[in-house]
Amino acid sequence: MKHKNSLYLCNAKLLFFLLLSYSFLTINICAQNNEKAPIVIVSSYNPDAQSMSSYISNFFAEYKKKEIDRDIIIENMNCKALSESPKWSQMMKDILNKYTSYRPKPALIIFLGQEAFTAYLSQPVHELPHIPIMAAMITRNTLRFPKGKFDPANIEIKCEDVMTLAKPYNIVGGYLYEYNIDKNIQLIKKLYPKTKKIAFLTDNSCGGICQHAFINQEMKKHPEYEYLALDGRKNTVYSMISQLTKLHDKTVLVLGSWRMDKNEGFFLHNTVYLMKDVNSKLPVFSISTIGIGNWAIGGYTPCYRNTGKDLANDAYCYINMKNHGNVKINILPLNHLFDARVVAQNHIKTKLLPKNATYINQPESFWKKYENLMISISIAFIILAGIILILIYFLIKTNALKNALLISQKELMEAKEKAEESAKLEKAFVANMSHEIRTPLNAIVGFTNLITTSEIPDDQKEEFKIIIQQNSNLLLNLINDVLDLSRLEVNYIKFNYENEDIVGLCKSLLLTEQTAHPSNLEYKFESSLTEYVVPIDMKYIQQIFINLLTNANKFTKEGSITLSFNVDNKKKRMLFAVKDTGCGIPPEKRSTIFERFTKLNAYAQGFGLGLSICKIAVERLGGKIWVDPDYDKGACFRFYIPIIKKEQAEAGKIS
Repeated sequence: MKHKNSLYLCNAKLLFFLLLSYSFLTINICAQNNEKAPIVIVSSYNPDAQSMSSYISNFFAEYKKKEIDRDIIIENMNCKALSESPKWSQMMKDILNKYTSYRPKPALIIFLGQEAFTAYLSQPVHELPHIPIMAAMITRNTLRFPKGKFDPANIEIKCEDVMTLAKPYNIVGGYLYEYNIDKNIQLIKKLYPKTKKIAFLTDNSCGGICQHAFINQEMKKHPEYEYLALDGRKNTVYSMISQLTKLHDKTVLVLGSWRMDKNEGFFLHNTVYLMKDVNSKLPVFSISTIGIGNWAIGGYTPCYRNTGKDLANDAYCYINMKNHGNVKINILPLNHLFDARVVAQNHIKTKLLPKNATYINQPESFWKKYENLMISISIAFIILAGIILILIYFLIKTNALKNALLISQKELMEAKEKAEESAKLEKAFVANMSHEIRTPLNAIVGFTNLITTSEIPDDQKEEFKIIIQQNSNLLLNLINDVLDLSRLEVNYIKFNYENEDIVGLCKSLLLTEQTAHPSNLEYKFESSLTEYVVPIDMKYIQQIFINLLTNANKFTKEGSITLSFNVDNKKKRMLFAVKDTGCGIPPEKRSTIFERFTKLNAYAQGFGLGLSICKIAVERLGGKIWVDPDYDKGACFRFYIPIIKKEQAEAGKIS
C-alpha cells in the first residue's frame, strides 16, 4: 500500500512537470508567432544578372501588395563559373544551417537559378531542414553534383527529373521550364529527311551541363542518328567555330545554350552570331530560343517569361491559405517558334511547318498594313494622273541635273580633302626633316670622304664604316619617326582593333627590351591581373611601350625598369606606367618633354621624337600621357587608354 502511494506521488509530480513545461512552451510559441516567419530567396547571381534582378523586383512588388509585414531575406551565392561548382555544395550547406537555427524559422525558401537549385539537390536528404522549398528560373531536367572534389569540365552526370525529386527534397511549388528533344527530332526528320548526324551545342555553365546530360539521355532513343556533342566545357569560341566548319552535308546543328566557353568568358546577349557565318549551308535549330532571330530556323522551345509575380502569389497562398492554396510545381508550356526570314532563306515551305506555330521577323503584308491609305492614294492618283504625266518630263530632267551636280560636288570635296591632307603631311614632313637630318647626313658624308683617303689605316677605315652604318640607321629611324609623327599629327592613321591579351603583351615587350639592351638592369612587371583580353591596335600600343622602355633604358645606368598595368572599371580605362631608377626629369622640363625634337641630354643618342610620337598616339587612341610629379626615384611616365566600346571593336577601325 505504501509502495502504491509512492507511485501515485511520483506520477503526480511527473504530470505537474509536464503541465509546467507545456505552459512555458505555449508561451514561447505565442511570443514567436507575434513575428512572422520570413521568406528566404537564394539567388544564384548567374551571368544573366539583369533578368535575375527583374525577377526579384517583380516578386517583391507583388508579395508586398498582399502581406507587407513579412520579411523577405535575400541570400546571394554569387555563382560565376562552372569551375567553382565543387564549392557550391558547401556554400548551400552553410546557408541551410544558418536558417535551420534561425528564429522564427523561415516559412519558405525559394531558389532562383540553376546553380543554387543544383547546389540544394546535392545535399544529403537526411541533412535537409524541414522547410518548404520553391524554385524558379530552372530546368525540369536537372542533376546532382557528387560529394567531394570533382572535375566539372569532364564529369558526366545522370540527368534527373525535378518532379521525381520533389517529395524527398520537400519542393512544394515553383515555375520550371523543360526541353523536348523528341519534338525537335521529329521536326528535323520532317524538314531534313536525309539527315544522318545531329550536333548539339551546349556551353560551359550549370545550365549547359544540365542540357548536356539531358541530351545524352534523350539521344539514346534515336540510334538512327550519329550524335555529336559540341561541349562548351571543352571548347573556346574559336575552337567551336573550327568544329562548326567541319560539319558537312546531312548534318544538322541544334543550339542549346551559349553564354560561356571553356575559358569562362561571358558572351552577353546570346552572341552566337560569332559562329553564324562559318558554315552558311548548315541547317540550325534551337531547343531553347538561343539563336532564333539571327541564325536558327526555329524549334520546339519553352515559352520563357518572368514568373516573379506568379511565384509571389503562390508563396502567399502556400503560407496563408488552407491546404496551402493547392499550390503545385508548374511547368512552362512549349511551342514551335520559327524565324520567318531564315525559313525563307532555307527554302522551307511553310506548309511543312506545324500549325499554330509562332513566327518572328515575319513581314507584314504591304496591302494589309496600308489598306485604307492605298484606297485614298488610288483615288487621288486617278484625279491627278493627268497633271503627273505632264510634270514627269520636267521632273526627270531636273533630277538628272541635280544628281550630276551632287556627284560633281562630292568629287570636288573628296579631292579637296585629299589635297589638304597631302599638304599637311608634306609640310610636317619637311619641317621635321630639315630640323635634324643634317647631323647624321654630315657624319655619313664626312666619314665617306675620309675612307677614300689612302692615308687612313685599314682598321680605322673599318671604324669609319661602322660609324657610317650607325648614322645611316639613325637617319632611317629619323625618317620613319618623322613619317609616323607627321601621319599622327594630321590624323592620317586608321587604327586596326583586334582582341589581344594586354598582360601577355606587356611581359613580351619587357623581355624583348631586356634582350635588345643587355645590362645589369632589373626589368619588372606589376599587375593584379593574370590575363586581360581587350580590343586594341597592336602596332601603336607596341610603339608606345617600346619608345617609353627604350627611353627608360637610355637614362638608367643601374637599378630597375618597371612596367605596370591595371584597369579602372568605373571609368572604363586601362592604366599603364613605366618607371625607372635613372636620372629623372627636372620639374622645369616636364612641360616641354613631349614636344618634338626635345632632348634632356643633347649628347644622348636619338632625335627627341619618341615621346612626341607616344603623346600623339595615346591622344589619338582617346587617352592621356603625363610625367608623374610625385615619383622621386627616377622618371615615371603614366598614361591611360579607354576601353573601347564593343561596337567600335566590331567595326574594326577607328580614324
